[in-house]
Amino acid sequence: MLKDNYSMLMDLYEMTMSMGYFENGYQDTIVYFDMFFRKTPDDGGFAVAAGLAQLIDYMNNLHFTEEDISYLKSVGITNEDFLDYIRHFKFTGDIWAVEEGTPVFPGEPLVVVRAPIIEAQLIETALLVTINHQTLIATKANRMCRAAQDKAIIEFGARRAQGRDGAYMGARAAYIGGCIGTSNLISGRDFDIPVFGTMAHSWIQLFDDELEAFRAYARSYPDKASFLVDTYNTLKSGVPNAIKIFDEEIIPRGFRPLSIRLDSGDLAYLSKEARKLLDAAGYEDVKIMASNSVSELTLQDLRDQDAAIDFYGVGERLITSSSDAVLGGVYKLVALENNGKIEAKIKISENVEKITTPGFKELYRIYDGVNEKALADLITLRGEVIDTDKPLILFDPTYTWKKTKVENFTLKKLLVPIFENGKCVYPGKTIHEIRAYREAEEARLWGGVRRIKNPHRYFVDLSKDLWDLKQDLLTTYARRGR
Repeated sequence: MLKDNYSMLMDLYEMTMSMGYFENGYQDTIVYFDMFFRKTPDDGGFAVAAGLAQLIDYMNNLHFTEEDISYLKSVGITNEDFLDYIRHFKFTGDIWAVEEGTPVFPGEPLVVVRAPIIEAQLIETALLVTINHQTLIATKANRMCRAAQDKAIIEFGARRAQGRDGAYMGARAAYIGGCIGTSNLISGRDFDIPVFGTMAHSWIQLFDDELEAFRAYARSYPDKASFLVDTYNTLKSGVPNAIKIFDEEIIPRGFRPLSIRLDSGDLAYLSKEARKLLDAAGYEDVKIMASNSVSELTLQDLRDQDAAIDFYGVGERLITSSSDAVLGGVYKLVALENNGKIEAKIKISENVEKITTPGFKELYRIYDGVNEKALADLITLRGEVIDTDKPLILFDPTYTWKKTKVENFTLKKLLVPIFENGKCVYPGKTIHEIRAYREAEEARLWGGVRRIKNPHRYFVDLSKDLWDLKQDLLTTYARRGR
């Protein structure tokens, strides 16, 4: 099991800045941070939020030991009063977050933190690595499952993951995203995820011939017979030998074989030919599984070729999200409290996409009142009131002349309270509840948004008040920069 206390999982600058805040008397200044991402991986239509449960675990275990204090001294954190503050550190702030399994979009606050500046600063790295990684893998898994359509996917990537935590938490995220299970036992045990497995090529190579290997396996696991048939020759020996063992070892013991697995070659051709052999032998119910560096594009190609594959084992390209391996979520200061009032802050950049949206915000999803499909998301200032009995005018934050009138709609707040005054108030969900919630919310997106290639753009709009605030700050800082 991985260590529970990740309090020192942070970049050095977070601790040096915190000591600087302390020495300059800012330790009680209340600030607001947003965590958001700027671009959906693989140019997809949406991402799937994940990692909140682990963020809660981190926050609940956040403390610094004497060993930590000693190490901090060795790297230049030497102010004794500050070290005493760290020694007695306790998070006292508030956190709101989007629930796991929610489809989310660029620019939206996935996590909002309100806390004294040092408390908000010190959790940055752990918050980002937790939400970034699991959201990335849940998004990739979901994308692959949509490409596979009615064919199930099992996460098979532990041996190719980027480290133990990548394998461990990646399996959890993949299940949230849509995979039916994992091959990873520790993830299966700890997160209550169904586990699956067949056999390795090494099992078959160990025996004098393939038939003997299949026979030995069948005698050990007659109720779980799933044979890897491509070690030598899939159609000339693998499948025929599997059928022979089904007849001689599985059926006489009162069981039915489960599946065969293809792990190399032309998967479309081999699956169709294997299907013919199995059906001719009376094994129409035996499933065909395929693996071998499968990507979502491979899944689409196999579907288009009418491959006779019932489910897939997907490894490295899922667990590493190899085609687009970074979510790129960031954590930015958006406001602070000054004499009891919230003062919005903005980051300006030559890169327009890096300009932040200021202020303490709320995030809404707008649903059509007739078919309950998601129409758009709306970011507002916290405290704004939206009257659902009146038409709502939405406008593109960049091309403001593009406007849409929305009538007969319902609203849902996506940011829910997680911590209040340092205490966790979120009841949490089981992983199966998270998965079911993701399925339900995904179904409320239009098909074009769920499309794998060239998805329809889902609009994330700003309220008029929030847009005005952003423009005012841009104008103010532009004047200062002259």
